[in-house]
Amino acid sequence: MKIGVVGKPSSGKSTFLNAACLTDAEMAAYPFTTIRPNLGTAAVRAKCPCVELGVKHCNGKRLVPIAMVDVAGLVPGAHEGKGMGNQFLSDLADADVLIHVVDASGKSDAEGNPGKGSPAADVKFLEEEIDYWMLGLLMKNWERLKRKIEMKAVKAHEAIYGQLSGLKVSEEQVKKAVRELGISHRSGREELLELVRRVRKPIAVVANKIDLPEAEANLDKLPGAIPCSAEAELALRKAAEKGLIAYTPGDSSFTVKAKLPEKQEKALEVIRGVMERHGGTGVQQAVDYAAYKLLGLIVVYPVEDENKLTDKKGNVLPDAYLMPKGSTALDLAYRVHTDIGDKFIGAINARTKKRVGKGYILKDGDVIRILV
Repeated sequence: MKIGVVGKPSSGKSTFLNAACLTDAEMAAYPFTTIRPNLGTAAVRAKCPCVELGVKHCNGKRLVPIAMVDVAGLVPGAHEGKGMGNQFLSDLADADVLIHVVDASGKSDAEGNPGKGSPAADVKFLEEEIDYWMLGLLMKNWERLKRKIEMKAVKAHEAIYGQLSGLKVSEEQVKKAVRELGISHRSGREELLELVRRVRKPIAVVANKIDLPEAEANLDKLPGAIPCSAEAELALRKAAEKGLIAYTPGDSSFTVKAKLPEKQEKALEVIRGVMERHGGTGVQQAVDYAAYKLLGLIVVYPVEDENKLTDKKGNVLPDAYLMPKGSTALDLAYRVHTDIGDKFIGAINARTKKRVGKGYILKDGDVIRILV
């Protein structure tokens, strides 16, 4: 699974990535600071079963890795190749879900230059650019595909899925949309555009720079957006890394552990005020929302001893995997290793101590021993 961080230039995408992953992507207040995609590993918060099951591992808070990529900024007309459009959209294809970082302060124009902007318009244009890019991929071969559909050499949903499969859309998604919209060889551009809107990647909107008064004032123009200060989160993560504060990503506050210069103390108090108003910095909240609400992921813990909940070396609950809802015990086996999946003969649910088969549907928080 991979989260794509998207938005227009200068919206704070690279800062968001650095804050979520503690990477060192270049950050600057000018357009197209990001030319090549920056990769990192973020984490999704989970409730570790160690406390509930009575084993020593942590305090019950688990951070489960998830890949993240920050791609080049998107400008109006990107689907026609404007700005870094072609590269942006190509990098976007590999993401399963998108976090759209919006400059909620409205202090940058549509191309990321200093000036007057519209956060609501930024949300609209990005969604449209993705729609028209996907539509362009579909229309490129539509005449040929129409002939195949008309001759019944292929079903409509199969033809469309084949054209879009490289974008990580599911065949079931396409099939459902084709059926509901009545797509056939006679369908035109508008029908296909509606289909694209149905199957495009889910998007979480983040109202970034919420520490600025202008951003606070614009929040009502971004209904459903997650208030966020990527700069604040990055400052907290770096301070915690140096041992200056106690802070876990996603917490609504932090504790100062060392004597700090007055300037740094004041900066932290400003951040504390932002967190009190919004329940945190918003970075971790956005990552969790993308993983759990939009992708519907669950967390599963494979072990090699269902009684001690350890691996062969005695490490308690050593691994945690994000899995799509509806995954089976066999899916988990293949996720751990291809050879383990190939040799799978069953599994044991460590909570119930009962043996389960390959078709067992995993539940969030399951602890599973795979039998080979």
